[in-house]
Amino acid sequence: MSSPSEAQNQEPNQEPPKETSAEQNQEEKEVKGEEKDAAKEEVKVEEKEEKTEEKKEEKKEEEKKEQKKEEKKEQKKESWKDFIYNPRTGEFLGRTASSWGLIFLFYLIFYGFLAGMFTLTMWVMLQTLDDNVPRHQDRLANPGLVVRPHAIDISYNRSDPTKYEPYVQQLHDFLQQYNDSIQEGNDLCLVGEYTDQDDQPKKKVCQFKRSILRQCSGLPDTSFGYAQGEPCIIIKMNRVIGLKPQGDPYINCTVKRNTPLQMLYFPPEGRLDKMFFPYYGKIAHPDYVQPLVAVKLLLTKEDYNVEQTVECKVEGSNLRNSDDRDKFLGRVTFRVTVFQ
Repeated sequence: MSSPSEAQNQEPNQEPPKETSAEQNQEEKEVKGEEKDAAKEEVKVEEKEEKTEEKKEEKKEEEKKEQKKEEKKEQKKESWKDFIYNPRTGEFLGRTASSWGLIFLFYLIFYGFLAGMFTLTMWVMLQTLDDNVPRHQDRLANPGLVVRPHAIDISYNRSDPTKYEPYVQQLHDFLQQYNDSIQEGNDLCLVGEYTDQDDQPKKKVCQFKRSILRQCSGLPDTSFGYAQGEPCIIIKMNRVIGLKPQGDPYINCTVKRNTPLQMLYFPPEGRLDKMFFPYYGKIAHPDYVQPLVAVKLLLTKEDYNVEQTVECKVEGSNLRNSDDRDKFLGRVTFRVTVFQ
């Protein structure tokens, strides 16, 4: 058995191990904390490394994309260059010289054939046409009438020559080709008979002398009656190739008012003689002159300062003069106002 002193000695020896265990626990805690810190640092380092690696990968991908773009651009340039001219195959615009030659030959033959067909068609068509007479002229079966001076409204002051001089000058210019000296070179034709000359290559021209118009010829009275307030109006019928009016055509004029107006016609009765028909066209009949009818309006003092509406028609034949759709077909209307 142990003594009490030994027991006392043993008790103080047992207390120090308790202190050491606490220190150990603290140390362990510190170690663990350090380990945690180290672990966190390692995690941070790993995250940084991962981020840097991701950035590197992104840079590599961007570089690859740029390289691909550049490669595509280069490929396009090379493809365009190769398309224009490929030195390896000798192709120009995707075809070899022999291929281009065959294509040009094909189109040369093809368009040459089309040109030949067009030329042949035009030649055949021209063989059916007459140089002197239009093939289709049904729209002009009936001629219209026109007046000279070339004005629908004739208005002037008879005491002022400057007002009517333009009308007088128009009439003089128009009648130049009807001068007697010129018309004497034309032929004398049978009055009242058609001048048929279908078989003659050179068509003769019948005389229509200016002097036939007498008071409206501008020869005895150079003002054509405008100075006296009795103006002359010249009426002509448009040319129609091959026209042969039946009957005895003449020009008849009326005034649209309640009382009639006296008029003089030259040639007498306003006749359009048959000998001036038919007309054969500008080529076969270049010197042809159509017949004229002059109407002299015998205005009185009561007629001055009043507008006179005159309508002239071709009558006595089969020519139409009452078509409401065409007011100039076989007729003409004009207005005359003379101031004093």
